[in-house]
Amino acid sequence: MTVDVANKTNRNRSIEWFLRILISLLFLVSALAKLYPSSYFALTTFEVKQLLPLGFSEELAAWFSRTLIGIEFSLGLLILQPHFYKRLILPATFLLLLVFNVHLIYDIMANGNQGNCGCFGALLPMTPMQAVIKNFIAMGILVVLYRLASVKNDKSNFWVITSVTFGLIMLVFMVGMKPPATLTTEPIETIPDDIDSNELVIELPKIDTLSKMKKAVDTVKVVKKEEPKQASSGYASIFPTIDKGRKILCFFTPGCDHCKETAKELTQMRNQIKDFPEINIAFMDEESELIPDFFTYAGRKYTNKLLDIASFWKTVGNRNTPVIFYMWNGNVIKEYDGIDAKAFNKAEFKKIVQTDYKDLKSK
Repeated sequence: MTVDVANKTNRNRSIEWFLRILISLLFLVSALAKLYPSSYFALTTFEVKQLLPLGFSEELAAWFSRTLIGIEFSLGLLILQPHFYKRLILPATFLLLLVFNVHLIYDIMANGNQGNCGCFGALLPMTPMQAVIKNFIAMGILVVLYRLASVKNDKSNFWVITSVTFGLIMLVFMVGMKPPATLTTEPIETIPDDIDSNELVIELPKIDTLSKMKKAVDTVKVVKKEEPKQASSGYASIFPTIDKGRKILCFFTPGCDHCKETAKELTQMRNQIKDFPEINIAFMDEESELIPDFFTYAGRKYTNKLLDIASFWKTVGNRNTPVIFYMWNGNVIKEYDGIDAKAFNKAEFKKIVQTDYKDLKSK
């Protein structure tokens, strides 16, 4: 009888430690992923895409994001220690997951099950519904752990809890500081694309003989192609002439493989199509040292400008890179973003940029 009780106790203890380690890894990986691929980039992206839409100010979002990730780190470690384990750590971990789920469910109801919820940052993109399921599973594990744990086994050194928590929060604040600006002797090269001059079409009647030349000259007609009315795209602060004529506006990150491939495809089309629209690229100021390699891969340099991470995400809004706009007199004729349903379609885009506005309007 005693042997059976001992075996059951050991089995329960093994199960408990397996589940504790599992939850610990979940929180540690989640916190680390929010700092990938670099802490300032990841934190700023998390703030702009997740917190500012909730009504946070920029200052409050910066404090909240770093504090939240510090708490995630601390819970991932504290769940492996005995101090206030059942009385505080397990309930706090459960409560944090519950808050996450309330936010995710609200987001699904308001915006649908789309985009990256940000639970694992850019390291492991996850839809809101996937995150809800993951959190409910984790909450179930926490309920099991709470039943297996005994209050009498809790130790009561509160300094362990506070030291680990505040220490990790401060560490996240330190690694999440904005990196100093890199001094360069030469600015990033900005080269204007070819000027789009496809505004006037001269229709000349066929001249068979010199005697008909004068009559032909008199009957020459200057026909102006139909264009959309002038509008303001809101991007003139980045590129002052972006609302004049036909333009392609791209939002890329220098290290993004999909962005590089899109730029390469645009270069190929530009080489094939006469009067191809002017290309302008706004780069995120992350890994800006890769921009020369970006243009080497693309096959040509284009007019470009660097935007800091926060400004970049605010400008593109609820979109994911690569972002491409085909614009005409400030009107967005076609847009693409991300790598899923709205991803850049080379064949479709090639047809669109060669189509007259009157035909585009009728579609």
